[in-house]
Amino acid sequence: MRARVLVRPKAGILDPQGQAVERALPALGFEGVRNVHVGRMIELDVEDPGRLPEMCERLLTNPLIEDWEIEEAEVEETEVEDAEVEETEVDGAEIEEGEIEEPEIGGEG
Repeated sequence: MRARVLVRPKAGILDPQGQAVERALPALGFEGVRNVHVGRMIELDVEDPGRLPEMCERLLTNPLIEDWEIEEAEVEETEVEDAEVEETEVDGAEIEEGEIEEPEIGGEG
């Protein structure tokens, strides 16, 4: 399952990034914006989504100052197609279907 964890400051916790954005928006001509909060989004593929709350509490967030919310994310078809790599080059070595050819070192001289 692809999941998104949305993390934001808890109500009443100082949010200097949110305050900076809120002050900057009117200077750019965006009036009437209030209560701006800046958080983050963590996207991950998990085999056991039931463990996501524990991951959030123990590592992904700071439960003392942050609230979090888990939502299921769609996996776009292009991502799946991009993941099916048949041939690639790594540090000059050509990899094809599990075989590695070492690059030629040196040359005629």
